[in-house]
Amino acid sequence: MNRYPLWKYLLIIVTVVAAVLYTLPNLFGESPAVQISSARSTVKVDAALQDRVADIATKAGFTPDAVLADENSVKLRFKDTDTQLKVKDAIQTALGDDYSVALNLVPQTPAWLVRLGGKPMALGLDLRGGVHFLLEVDMDAAVSKSLDKTAGEVRRQLRDKSIRYGKIDRQRDSVVVQLRDAQTVDDAANALRKGFPNLAVTPSKDANNYSVALTFTPQSLVQLKSDAVKQNITTLHNRVNELGVAEPVIQQQGEGRIVVELPGVQDTAKAKDILGRTATLEVRMVDEDQSHLQAAQGGNVPDGTELMDEPSRRGTPGQILVKKDVELTGDNINDAQPAFDEQGQPAVSVSLDSAGSSIFRQLTHDNVGKRMAMILVEKGKGEVVTAPVIRGEIGGGRVQISGAMTSDEARDTALLLRAGSLAAPMNIVEERTVGPSLGKENIERGFESTMYGFLAIAVFMMIYYRVFGVSSAIALIANLVFLLALLSMLGVTLTLPGIAAIALTLGMAIDSNVLINERVREELRNGMSPHMSIQNGYAHAFATILDSNVTTLIAGLALLIFGSGAVRGFAWVHCIGIMTSMYSAVFVSRGLINLFYGYRRRLSSLAV
Repeated sequence: MNRYPLWKYLLIIVTVVAAVLYTLPNLFGESPAVQISSARSTVKVDAALQDRVADIATKAGFTPDAVLADENSVKLRFKDTDTQLKVKDAIQTALGDDYSVALNLVPQTPAWLVRLGGKPMALGLDLRGGVHFLLEVDMDAAVSKSLDKTAGEVRRQLRDKSIRYGKIDRQRDSVVVQLRDAQTVDDAANALRKGFPNLAVTPSKDANNYSVALTFTPQSLVQLKSDAVKQNITTLHNRVNELGVAEPVIQQQGEGRIVVELPGVQDTAKAKDILGRTATLEVRMVDEDQSHLQAAQGGNVPDGTELMDEPSRRGTPGQILVKKDVELTGDNINDAQPAFDEQGQPAVSVSLDSAGSSIFRQLTHDNVGKRMAMILVEKGKGEVVTAPVIRGEIGGGRVQISGAMTSDEARDTALLLRAGSLAAPMNIVEERTVGPSLGKENIERGFESTMYGFLAIAVFMMIYYRVFGVSSAIALIANLVFLLALLSMLGVTLTLPGIAAIALTLGMAIDSNVLINERVREELRNGMSPHMSIQNGYAHAFATILDSNVTTLIAGLALLIFGSGAVRGFAWVHCIGIMTSMYSAVFVSRGLINLFYGYRRRLSSLAV
């Protein structure tokens, strides 16, 4: 009557063994390591580099415990952080700027376990240590940047429609196009309404003012700000991933703020550099009127222009007057790689998307013989990289930027352009550093609190429910192993709130066993036989257990969907824990009870 078929016992054994295997990597811990990766696309990470860095470390007097290599990097593992720091300095000095040498932590998981797919849980900032930033996006700057881009698009739109226009003025919250008569105002307004359906187009036909103004509608303004935050998050992900920071957390908080957590990074200055060094490319035309240039150099800069320094390979930088109208931006860049120009000088090869390629082809077709400035904008400041004369139409979507730059500068420029541009600058409103020792202490305290809670529950259950209590304690151990294994396999980042969720999961799991045990007692008191009491106890308690776990799971899913940061980490562990507790509290514990009592034909009592 109370016997499982063989396949159910085999299922329990297989799941327990698999859970133990995938939990084991969390017991081996992490070791300090030095990570070497390529800083230039032309420099490869190969077996020769692996042998070279190992030899450098050995000659410095430090033999690595292990040398780990993948497609993008080589990692040398050491016993302590002092050795790690000394080897990092030695390797950086020996390799120079062609390679990026960084501090890292690598798991000590045995090779045979790695081949089975075993990996430790990802630890959050509060457990591993690292840096935390809260960034606020400058929404006014996002609107201003979008208006600058709109001004350039308006110019191209009117040019394509063969509508003659005068000055295009970028005002505080609008773009105003000056026109010559009422009919032209109507033509321009109709064309711009079709070209910019998300903007409010307001024509003006006063005697002294024929113009069309474009402004953002309230709906488009909300969308613009939302897109600015999303673009910044994407850009930050690209930047951090390019520089090899492991398991970063970059997510939106509130309307205009972004949380960035970089586990394992202890250098705050380096982290700020990672976040802030995003650049974009702007292509503008040069105002070649010498009288305008002389006036600007005298302090009277003409409207619609900007006086900038122009680098020179001869070492004598001059000045150049550049129009403020942006013809092309870094938003149209697909890829950027360091290269060399026809004279063998360092350059950056840029690949444009279809829209950017079309704009650039038209721009060079319309301005043959004129100068075009390529400006690198970084941290809100523009710098002219090169300002060549357009010799003819350039198509194909590939552009080369060359000028007075070194190989390192070309590499860095390509990296920044490839990572994308920020939609708006950001300000750091909060920063926090968590040391690795504090993270280790948090892990120890979390482990101790969970262990002591588990022991207290197990002792109580075994004393109060005897054999059924022992079964419940074993099922509780299985539940914990299942939970840790799934967290490791799914790559869920464990934080302090996650440890709290583990403790809560243990409490919920034992609550299910309490319901079962009490129901079995009730069946015995009602005069049922021991075998029927076991069967009815589990059957009748299951409905209650299912209802309580489903309602709790709904709350956990709500936290997972709408929460962020630590709340989301708690929800992940909580939801997975509900699933594992259902399996262990009902299925595993019933299997144990069936093994102990199921094969006794003459059963007169139960130790419950």
